[in-house]
Amino acid sequence: MNLVFLHTADWQLGKPFASVRDEPKRNRLQQERLHTLQAMAGHAREAGASFILIAGDLFDSSQATKSTVSAACAAIGSLGIPVLVIPGNHDHGGPGSIWDQEFFQREQQQLAPNLRVLLSPEPVILDGAILFPAPLLRRHDPGDPTAWIRLALDDPALPPDLPRIVLAHGTIQGFGSSQDDENGESNVVNWIDLSRLPAKIDYIALGDWHGTKQVGPNAWYSGTPEIDRFPKGEGNDPGNLLKVTVARGQAPRVEKIPSSRFLWKELACRFSDDASLDLFATRLDGMLGTRGDEHLLLLTLEGSLGIETAARLEQILESWDSRLLRLKLDHRVTIAPTDEEIRTLTQRAADPLIASVASQLVARIGGDDEDSSIARLALRELHAVLS
Repeated sequence: MNLVFLHTADWQLGKPFASVRDEPKRNRLQQERLHTLQAMAGHAREAGASFILIAGDLFDSSQATKSTVSAACAAIGSLGIPVLVIPGNHDHGGPGSIWDQEFFQREQQQLAPNLRVLLSPEPVILDGAILFPAPLLRRHDPGDPTAWIRLALDDPALPPDLPRIVLAHGTIQGFGSSQDDENGESNVVNWIDLSRLPAKIDYIALGDWHGTKQVGPNAWYSGTPEIDRFPKGEGNDPGNLLKVTVARGQAPRVEKIPSSRFLWKELACRFSDDASLDLFATRLDGMLGTRGDEHLLLLTLEGSLGIETAARLEQILESWDSRLLRLKLDHRVTIAPTDEEIRTLTQRAADPLIASVASQLVARIGGDDEDSSIARLALRELHAVLS
C-alpha cells in the first residue's frame, strides 16, 4: 500500500539575514519563511499527505525569540496533519536546547499539538511507516548520526510490511551546508555514510544541503523551501518541498513542489564602452521588471566607463539598491574619461589652474594602484563641480 508524505528541511526560522542592511527588508525575508510554512497546508492537502517530515533546522538557532517560537507553532498547528521534526545543527537537541525550554513546550502543547519533536535515536512506528530519526544532539557531531540504524533495522518486533524511512540531518561526500554557505567555508562534520545504510530502507529524508538534490537511489535532500542565498552552481535547486510516495520494498516516487516566493538572481556585466551602459540598464529591467521588491541580486560589474556615464551607472545602482530586497554588489568598474571629457577638463584657457590639476590627474589614472584609483575619483569630482 502506498504512503504519501511531504519532506522538507532547513526552515531556519528566525534567520537574521544580517547582510541585508535595511531592517524592513530583513523583516520581510524573515516573515516570508513563516508564510511559506503556512502555505504548506494547501500543498499537503493537494498531495494527500499523511504527515510532514522536517529533516532538521526548523529554527535558525536554539536562541530563537519567543515571537518566532509562537509564530512557528501557530503555523505548524494550522497544517492539520502530523508534523515530525528532528533537531539539526542550527537547533541541535543538546542541553539547553530550544526543545527543552519551558516556553517552547507550552506553545507546542497549546498551538501545535500535531508537532512531534524526535530527540531519541530509536524507531518510531507510525500508522503507515516506521521512522528512523537521527537527531543531532550537538551542533558538530564527529560521528555518523545514522550509525545506530544499521542494527535497529533487524529488530524482529518491527512490523515487516511498513516502509522504512530514515530522517537525518548532515552531510554526505560532496554535499552539505558547509559547502553551500555564502562565505564558502568548508568543515566536514555530521557526516552521514549512505553506503553503510542497508538497501532495505525505502526512503532517506535528508536536511542540511539547501538545494533539492537526489544523492542516492532512495536518498534526497529536500533543500530549503524558501530560498535564502544566492545560486551556487547549476546543481543547486532550492525553493522546493518534496512529495514522496513510498511502499515497502519499492523505489520511492519523488516530486518537487515549488514553494519559494523571493527570487535570488545573479548577473555579471563587463562594460566595453559607454554605449554598453544602456544595454546593461535594459537587461536589468528585463530581468527584474517592476517587482524588484521580490528579488535579491548578486551583481558583478567590470570594465571601464567615461566620467558622465559612470555617474549615470551610480544613479542606476542607487535606484536598484532601493527597489531590491538586497543588492550585493561586486563593483570593479574603473573611470576612463572620454577624449571629449579630457579636452573639457585640460583645455581651459580661462582656468589655467584647473587645467593644470586636471592634466596631472589624467597622467596618473592609467595604473591599477591606489594612487591611480584616487586620481580617477578626483577627476570625477572635478568634472562634477565644473559641469
